[in-house]
Amino acid sequence: MINYADRTLLSVLLEPIKAEFGASDTMLGLLSGVAFSLFYATLGIPVARLSDRVDRPRIIAVMIAIWSAMSILCGLASSFWLLALARIGVGAGEAGAVPASQGLIADAYPPEERAKALSIYMLSSTIGLLIATVCGPWIAEHYGWRIAFVAISAPGLVIVGIVMRFLVEPRAAIAPTAMEPLGSAFRLLWRKPSYRGMVIGVVLYFLLAYGAFVFFPSYLVRTHGMSLTEAGTLFGVSNAAGGLAGTYLAGVLASRLAQDDPRWLLRLPALCLLACLPVLAIFLTTGSLAALWITLLLASLFTGGALPPIFAALHFVCGSQRRATAVAIMFFFGNLIGLGLGPLLTGAASDILAAGRGDAEGLRIALLVTCGLFVPCALALWRAGNMVAHDKEI
Repeated sequence: MINYADRTLLSVLLEPIKAEFGASDTMLGLLSGVAFSLFYATLGIPVARLSDRVDRPRIIAVMIAIWSAMSILCGLASSFWLLALARIGVGAGEAGAVPASQGLIADAYPPEERAKALSIYMLSSTIGLLIATVCGPWIAEHYGWRIAFVAISAPGLVIVGIVMRFLVEPRAAIAPTAMEPLGSAFRLLWRKPSYRGMVIGVVLYFLLAYGAFVFFPSYLVRTHGMSLTEAGTLFGVSNAAGGLAGTYLAGVLASRLAQDDPRWLLRLPALCLLACLPVLAIFLTTGSLAALWITLLLASLFTGGALPPIFAALHFVCGSQRRATAVAIMFFFGNLIGLGLGPLLTGAASDILAAGRGDAEGLRIALLVTCGLFVPCALALWRAGNMVAHDKEI
């Protein structure tokens, strides 16, 4: 929850940051993407390798402490580039939390229950998103965007103690000799067509989910004249409601369908993403407030439902001794390319298209173009689904 609250907060504070530092959309994309993903992607694999052999709750606690402290420093930055450096620190801290957490869950539940268990775990991300997008703008409008960073991030330091006290490692200690070499793990995973297809799908998903969606609050402010709080509330509540429903329902549905045919672990996300495409097209062209709420709600429902089955499929084929490593490798490519370049490319496209059209229209067209990535993403996942049963290694 606090992982996604700290990660999402920046997206609803882009406009006041842009105004204070005189930043372009390209710079905002750099701040949202590359600055965060630089260490988030590169540190993910070594931390995940550590997670596969030591006590995972301790790793999670250390990661929370680092990213919470660095997110607080974002609010203390006196320049755009110091803010970018602090954002790099946030990414470094968040690098190891998800692989270690997913590894804990996968080891605690049998294969037929993992999609549902992972979907419940991922529900917390929408709660974090809601906190960031609703509370963050309100705090920023009343007390400034810097206080928003401090107020949203400080509770993470309290969570560290809770994790250390209550989170339990379910597996026995792993002997150092049992650790599979990274090169061997990577080659084994990459030889599996289903795993390669999932990586490609996640990269394209992240290009859109983090490239386009991060600019949605700015789009609402520029195009529809909303205040920061109004845009954050629409974005946050719609995403939370749709994401909660989609994440849970897709996890339950995928678990049931996969009992008879494991291909549905990836076919269901593919269908969700294809259904999302016309919904986003309406969102980016409508002038109706009601239509904005409905389409963003549906888009969040479909995109929220895509990830839990994908990760259930990953744990279906990766093998128990390389769970965190398999997640980290997927995140390495997804975050380095998708999260890193997505916001930067979207921001750069917005700046280019804004010439002669204005900032609002330039951003709208850039977002429309980016949404087309859902088509190759869905195709990659559907094809990967055909190989899940063949690549099975629980």
